[in-house]
Parts: sequence; C-alpha cells; structure tokens
Amino acid sequence: MYVSKVPGIFWRLFPEILWRVPAKEKNLYLTFDDGPTPGVTEFVLDTLDQFNAKATFFCIGKNVTAHPELYATLLKKGHAVGNHTHNHLNGWETEDELYYDNIAQCAEMVNSNLFRPPYGKISLSQLHFLKTKYLVVMWDVLSGDFDAQLSPEKCLNNVLHHTREGSIIVLHDSMKAAPNLKFALPRAMEHFSKQGYSFKKLN
Repeated sequence: MYVSKVPGIFWRLFPEILWRVPAKEKNLYLTFDDGPTPGVTEFVLDTLDQFNAKATFFCIGKNVTAHPELYATLLKKGHAVGNHTHNHLNGWETEDELYYDNIAQCAEMVNSNLFRPPYGKISLSQLHFLKTKYLVVMWDVLSGDFDAQLSPEKCLNNVLHHTREGSIIVLHDSMKAAPNLKFALPRAMEHFSKQGYSFKKLN
C-alpha cells in the first residue's frame, strides 16, 4: 500500500530528511529509482533532453556494474546521481551492518552524497547513522508507475494532481514501471513546461 502524496506530518516528524525543496521559483525535481536499465533509461534521457531538463537518478549498484556505459551517459548529460543500495535492500528487513555494507558497495560505483532507501523504508537507527554521511532524500509525490494494477492515465494524474513548486517526484527507470512511465513522463513534463516550470536536479 502507498500514498501518492506524502502527508505533511512526516516532514515534521523527520525534518532531517529531504521531502521537498523549499520553493522560491517554479522548479520541480524529477527523480528516477532502480536504474540504469537498458531500453528504459535511454527513453528517460531522451525525454529529459526534449525539455532541456535535468533530473536525479537513484541508482542500484548492481545495475551500474552491469551497465557502466549507461551510467556514464547519465553523468555526461549533467544529471545528478544518488545511492539506492547495491541490491535494492529493504531497510526494515535488513540488519543494520549488512545494510551499511550494501550501501558502501554501491558507493564504490556511485559517487554521491545523496541516498534514497529502497521502498522508502529505513529504520530510525539506520537514519541516525546515514544522515551523518548522506542527505537522505524521500519525496512528496509518488507517481505509482511501478504498480502494474495502476493505469497509465491514473499514474499521470497522480503527478498532475499532487505536484507543486519544489516537489520531489518519484518515477522508476525500470522494466516493471516502463509502460506507465513512458505514458506519464512526457505528458507530465509537457503539462508543467507550459505552466512555466523548470526541471532541476538535486544538489
């Protein structure tokens, strides 16, 4: 179960986590989890290019290892990257030391001070440890593109309905998400571009 819009109470309970970027201008922050994935990441990059947009890719270490040329393209195009563990581990189901070791393994490939926990699941002890090394990034808008039961139109509507200035939006450059992603991403970007928004990467 998931919600498309993160309730504000989470921001207040965990202020050390980045949920949304303070809005001074009409900027949005697209983030893509679980890549790089051949055939999907290239689509994302091409779509971003069409709108002169930058984004942030939270990469799985094993995928970077398998597709180093695709990862290099992300960097060459000027996008930001973040650590998403090496094996997409669920923090709630993983012992702390194993979790940290897996993040460190990803860090050998992904040089970044940004970290996003897979599934958004991280324990308090893990958060306490990791916030000394990383900016832990969550989101305020979840597209739901990973949900095979969700129609592409509903995925798009999740983004259109909940996004506002400074929103951090989660999509996935994965095979599972590809049908919804390929429908929603260009339409959402066109919609917000016409409203004067720019798409920025996280720093």
